[in-house]
Amino acid sequence: MATARWPSCWASTVRPRTPPVRVSGPNTVQRIFQLKNWQVRKRPIGMRPRIQALPSVATAPNERWSTDLCRIWAGKDGWTSLALVIDCHTRELLGWHLSRTGKATTAASALEHALISRFGTLGRVNREFLLRSDNGLVFTSRHYTALVRSYGLKQEFITPYGPQQNGMVERVIRTLKEQCVHRHRFESIQHAARAIGDWIQFYNTRRPHQALAMRTPAEAFRLAA
Repeated sequence: MATARWPSCWASTVRPRTPPVRVSGPNTVQRIFQLKNWQVRKRPIGMRPRIQALPSVATAPNERWSTDLCRIWAGKDGWTSLALVIDCHTRELLGWHLSRTGKATTAASALEHALISRFGTLGRVNREFLLRSDNGLVFTSRHYTALVRSYGLKQEFITPYGPQQNGMVERVIRTLKEQCVHRHRFESIQHAARAIGDWIQFYNTRRPHQALAMRTPAEAFRLAA
């Protein structure tokens, strides 16, 4: 009786079966990840200056600013990120930037816009004041924290899971969405930027606030200055 043979064309494709790898416990898994350099190393972030559950208010202009990010749908350009900076005393929206990515450069551009808007130039401020934000990756990144320090500002971070501590800028974002974003169907990021820019101009110069004795943010700043 003839012995069956594999066709020669199969010789290169048939391989011996590899025995399964047996893992004895979590320590073995960790050791394998270390040897393969698969572990993600967490960088030390040091101490963050937490606030003591205080609301985002200030008694004078340029005493405390607040910043945050939100997402805006921009039609063919998809989801975009909007960064805002507000003066917590006058409630004036000093800086903003809309971009396709929510990286630290977006928040940095909004901050630099705010500095130019308030001081007329981009440079280190004469007197240190506070910049409040949440604990997101954007605001805790090396790029952003170094930029804030270079301009002479001091960061303060809200307590985790306490968004009400950044309530002033959160409320502005809500108002922006209700009165501008949700009333438009943006076709592109350029369309969204034009509409948002027009609304911010209206908000700062023509929209009175009950908390400001029915003054606009621009009027409140002139009186305080």
